[in-house]
Order: sequence, then C-alpha cells, then structure tokens
Amino acid sequence: MTLEDWFLTTGERGNPDSEIPTWCEGNTAEPLFHGKNYFDRLVDEVEQLSEGDHLFFTDWRGDPDERMRDDGPTIAELFAAAAKRGVVVKGLLWRSHVDKLAYSEEENRDLSEDIAAAGGEVLLDQRVRRGGSHHQKVVILRHPDEPERDIAFAGGIDLCHSRRDDERHLGDPQAIAMASAYGDHPPWHDVQLALRGPVVGALDLTFRERWTDPVPLDQHGPISTVTDKLRHADLRADRLPPRPADPPATGTHNIQVLRTYPAMRPPYGFATLGEQSIARGYTKAIKRARRLIYLEDQYLWSTEVAQLFAEALTDNPELNLIAVVPRHPDVDGRFALPPNQIGRQKAIDLCRSAAPDRVHIFDVENHVGTPVYVHAKICVIDDVWASVGSDNFNRRSWTHDSELSCAVLDDTRDERAPSDPAGLGDGARAYARNLRLSLMREHLDLSADQDLLDPDAAVRTVRTAAGKLLDWHRDGEKGPRPPGRLSPHDPEKLPWYQRFWAAPAYRLMYDPDGRSWRARKAGEW
Repeated sequence: MTLEDWFLTTGERGNPDSEIPTWCEGNTAEPLFHGKNYFDRLVDEVEQLSEGDHLFFTDWRGDPDERMRDDGPTIAELFAAAAKRGVVVKGLLWRSHVDKLAYSEEENRDLSEDIAAAGGEVLLDQRVRRGGSHHQKVVILRHPDEPERDIAFAGGIDLCHSRRDDERHLGDPQAIAMASAYGDHPPWHDVQLALRGPVVGALDLTFRERWTDPVPLDQHGPISTVTDKLRHADLRADRLPPRPADPPATGTHNIQVLRTYPAMRPPYGFATLGEQSIARGYTKAIKRARRLIYLEDQYLWSTEVAQLFAEALTDNPELNLIAVVPRHPDVDGRFALPPNQIGRQKAIDLCRSAAPDRVHIFDVENHVGTPVYVHAKICVIDDVWASVGSDNFNRRSWTHDSELSCAVLDDTRDERAPSDPAGLGDGARAYARNLRLSLMREHLDLSADQDLLDPDAAVRTVRTAAGKLLDWHRDGEKGPRPPGRLSPHDPEKLPWYQRFWAAPAYRLMYDPDGRSWRARKAGEW
C-alpha cells in the first residue's frame, strides 16, 4: 500500500491557492471520546502555556460561561487567564445568527469581548456563503521555543454548552434546549482528536490563512455591520506573530488535513474557487472499501453523499455499512422537523435500495432509555483509513460551510485476525481498528474485541445486541435490561403533503450546495 492509494494527491486536492501540505507524516492522533475528557485535557494543556506561546482557535459556537470541569474554569476564564500571562490568544468565531433563531450571536460576541478584555483578540467572522457558517472546531497550542510540546485539537466538539458529557451519557449540566425527546440535559456523543507532530503546523497554517485573508469580516448585511460598529466590534485582524517551524515527527500516523470552503464572492484568497477536499477525500476512500464502512454522523443526509455508499455497496457484494445516527433531530416543530427528517430518509432509502441486507442503521440511548444525540463525525473504512472532523455526511458540509477533518493512515499494522480484512494487501491498521473497536465496545457495553474484529462478525454482534434491546422495550421492559445501547433506527415516514413542501426546503435551506455552477453542472466536487 502507498499513501496515494488512500490519500488525495496534490492535484486531487483541487486547491492550488493554498500552501497546505498534501499530507503530514510522523504524527500521533489520540481520540478523546466525549466532551468531558476533551475539556479536561484542554485545561491541562492551556494552563501550561506561558508568555510568548500561541493559542489559536476556530469554532462555530463559544459559550463564555461553559465550565471545563465541575469546579471550573469556564472557557472564557481559561483563555483570558492565558492572555493575561502573555500568551498570544487569537480566535475566529462564526458571527452566527440571533439567539431568537436558536443560534448563538450573543454568546459568541460575549466570548470575544471577554477574551479581548484580557488582551486577546477574537474576531466574529461572517466571511461565508449566504446561509452558511464557519463550522471548523480547532484549537492550536504552539510553544515557539519548544516545538516538541506543540499540540492541536480538531474534531466535532464545540467550546459551548451541552458538550461536556461522558461515557454515561447523562448530559452536560449546562445544556442547550433541544427536541423534547432528549430531556432537560440532552445526552451528547462526540469525539475530538489530540494531535502532535508536523500536522500541528498544517492546522496552524489553516488558521493563518483565514486570519490574514483580506476579505472584510462583515458580509451579507448592513444591519449586522451597523450593529458591530455601534458595539465597537473588532473588525480588523491584528498581525500574527511569525509562524514557528513545524513540530518534529513524533509517531506513526500519516495525517491528511481535509477542508471545505465554498465558492463565494468575494472569494477567499486561499481558495478562490473554494475547496472540497473533504468530499474528494471521502470519495476516494469510499471507492476503495471492500468489507466494512463504519460511520457515526449527526445527519447522514444528501442523495449525492448516499450515492457514493450505494455505488460502493453495489460494486462490492461483501461490503457492509454500519451507521450510528441520532434517534431524533435536534429540533421539534411542524415546520422545522420535516426537512430534517426527509433528507436522512432519502439517503437511507438510497443505500438500502442498493443492498437491503447490508445497510445497518442504529441510534443510541443511555442506560435509562433517554436517546443520545450523536454529534460525532467519524468514518472508518476496512480498519485502514479513518477520519474524524467537524464535517457531516451531507452536501452542506461537503460544499457550503467551512469544515475541517483529519484522515489518518497508521504505519503500524494490527496483526489480529483478520489481518487484511479488505483483501487488497493494505492490512488492518492499529489506529483505524482501535478507533472503531473503542466506539463499538462503548455502544455495546463490551469489554473485549473478539466478536468485533472480523467485519461480518461485527455486523452480527451489533445486529443481535440491538435486536435484543428493541425486543426488551417492546415486551414491556421485563427482566434485566440487556447490555448495549444501540437500537435499529426506524425513522418516521412522512406523508406526501409534508414531503411536498419539506423536500425543497431541505434542499435550499438545510442542505444547500456551495459549489460553483460549473462544478455542479459537471457533477464534480
């Protein structure tokens, strides 16, 4: 196996405007399961920063009062204290929409102002396509005099309410209001990567590209521009310190940083025609799948995305797809709910039309029966290639919003049988296999891997456990609760009159296309 078999080449990335490396060798990627573990680790690392070190971050939402641990500090206190110590603190938060629309304009603004008061600088960034957002979730910590200590965090976990849950999935004490099915403290499942090695330099470059882009921060609205000026918002990025050299090699993980930026006007200087390396990277990897695609995703929408899975299932008769998704959308309401439902239903139907017996969709509940909101964005293919990021499996994430994902190919083979499940000679890789097994063990309440290593055995084990839990609920929950937290996902079928209006609303508003007209016409990412 060569890296080019799985990773995009320089030409395949499709963005000549960026200097981001094609991939980075010699890294370590450590999955941090659940927000509580991530936040705890982030506190440890940030508190070690000293004068002259760098703390850069990007996010979709930031709640200044979100506690990182039970007894604090809050996110604002943590970052502000670093700025007061002389750490160079710079952040890019999506400007967002008003709170009355269930967004986070005020929270993001408050975090920006709290950090600015301590000497840092956080910009509210609205350089997005109309109806889009900045969805990247990255924290980069640099020690210019000790690059071996550099670390970055990237994945699906925002610095905000509802994220600080753990493996019990009882929810964050500081919760965001969601669909009533999730209760007052919605259980939350998510993953963030802790990254060391040269990839930290690639993520630093990604931040710097956005920070130094000359396009004005305020776009798409004179009202927002006037509001920002009245509140004396910082609309001009200060100069960043010189970019340190990349950290030295530290492990066996080859990492390709994949991104989404839309085609927009005025264009990004670092992506004048946009960038869809996430879509291209997944497309290349999915076409190499032979035995098992395991994914977890918040949405799993879009016929364009589902078509890739359907074609892979059609071309490879031994291939199975396991997907773990939320049981319910995150919203209630006559008008908000149907567009959320119709996109996933179409995607699942398309996959099942290709292989009815080889598409297995599950949702998650905790041990008291409350549904768990799956916010993770994970894909593992044949225990070789694995990706964790901010991007969902939908057209919006692959073309329209800013996103970032880290695809990993481990040089270390996992020799446990089957040592080459796909039969292509690639061999199972330690990182990808351990990521999949860790997630499946948690969902199934298992402590051992013996029934999960082989792809076919893993499918049988998951289907059996989910079936037993479903039967227990249907039989009135008599006797001990069977182990496991997965149930077969059975989405509600929408009547025709809801589909009539929900389908166009879904395509135009919920899952828009951020490609250029030329790329859309050609059917290319």
